[in-house]
Amino acid sequence: ESGEYIDRICGIRGAKVTTVKMAADDGSLMELLFFHSHRVPNIDRKLYDIGQTHLAFTVEDIESEYKRLLDKKVEFVSPPAVSPDGYVKVAFCRDPDGTFIELVEVLGEK
Repeated sequence: ESGEYIDRICGIRGAKVTTVKMAADDGSLMELLFFHSHRVPNIDRKLYDIGQTHLAFTVEDIESEYKRLLDKKVEFVSPPAVSPDGYVKVAFCRDPDGTFIELVEVLGEK
């Protein structure tokens, strides 16, 4: 997307952006923006930095997702680990821009 409308709503002159919208069955929507026109070098963000530092996704089988992503050369912080209360199994990796991605498998009832 580009043009006067995109420039106006984003407050950026000369914006060229790809938008991906992901919708859930309940109508929830997540929108991801990739700016082709205003690229900055990757920043070594820390998980504890102020602002959005990670996205979390619930998965049905974290071990298979972990193996699948490892095969695609995705770098993980650690292998999946079960929480002390046994409720979830969690693993963190990074996307190509360095944003942390949290994978969560719910194991039991709280």
